[in-house]
Amino acid sequence: MWLKNITLLNFKNYASAELNFAKTVNVFVGNNGAGKTNLLDAIHYLCLCKSYFNPIDSQQIKTNEDIFLIQGDFERKGKSEKITCGLKRNQKKQFKRNKKEYDKLANHIGLFPLVMISPYDVNLIMDGSEERRKFIDNVISQTDSIYLDELITYNKHLLNRNALLKQVAVTRKLDVALLEILDEQLIFSGNKIFEKRKQFLLDFIPLFNKHYSYITDNAEYVSLNYQSQLNEHNFEELLKQSIDKDRVLERTTTGIHKDELQFAIGDMPLKKFGSQGQQKSFLIALKLAQYTYLQKFKEFKPLLLLDDIFDKLDDLRVRKLMEMVSHQDFGQIFITDTGKERVLSVFNEINIEVTLFEVDNGVIKHA
Repeated sequence: MWLKNITLLNFKNYASAELNFAKTVNVFVGNNGAGKTNLLDAIHYLCLCKSYFNPIDSQQIKTNEDIFLIQGDFERKGKSEKITCGLKRNQKKQFKRNKKEYDKLANHIGLFPLVMISPYDVNLIMDGSEERRKFIDNVISQTDSIYLDELITYNKHLLNRNALLKQVAVTRKLDVALLEILDEQLIFSGNKIFEKRKQFLLDFIPLFNKHYSYITDNAEYVSLNYQSQLNEHNFEELLKQSIDKDRVLERTTTGIHKDELQFAIGDMPLKKFGSQGQQKSFLIALKLAQYTYLQKFKEFKPLLLLDDIFDKLDDLRVRKLMEMVSHQDFGQIFITDTGKERVLSVFNEINIEVTLFEVDNGVIKHA
């Protein structure tokens, strides 16, 4: 799979832009704030129906404009596919595949798999467990539409149960029959999601270990550990045992929405004991494992987006990373960097041709 071209209208800092891409390595160079990352985000939007950085769709529209449009032509499994995405202020966003609008956006997820690596990913380490659950869910959802549906269903049931708990706090009366129905629904979806996550990590962790070892030349031992209350306890029993606590806090305190993915270096938390370089290597290995996992299950190569990837990595790790992603195991790649000469030097050294675009305040030139 590869993206042949993209057209932008009023997207972020771009009034309009049209770009044709190479099947291999495409590089956007320019100063900070020029709009390089916005190009990657437009590609992300086309593939996954949302911005990588900002969940508020209306904020993607260029200042003082009323609409944005992104259009791209892909080649996927030997066929041409046109994807169009548009949003008018105060209206619902539209997504079309080959001019036909989707009934629901979830039907688009996974058709055009993509992996993005960005400095923003440090949130995976520094922020709370929700970010790490989102990472797991994002990967599985791109390979399993049933999982995505189940996740949406679970979150709906969770909202309903929490609404009941808030209502109980006001009325002082618990509708036991309704609680039992909500618990049943939550348990049914929750158990399915738990089993999927558990299986995913059994497949994923060896891929992660392999990529980390390669990038760092086996410099240190790191680990991923999936923690879930359902590892040790029956979900139904957990809900029964926590009902008094749930009533006091007016929310559901047990379930797969509390799952955690622990990152460690040696036996210590990566967040506290990993250097910036180690954390960056960890995140890159995590995302490359995501790429390998998606490729394995989709049976074609996803897009790989590398935003400001050279920052905080030493020359050895940069070279090893570029060697890895520029060869046959990987497909089309998009890279941003501030240093044109640095990029050209790295790729000349490993004898890889690149297609270069210079970006200057929303204006793009083919270099």
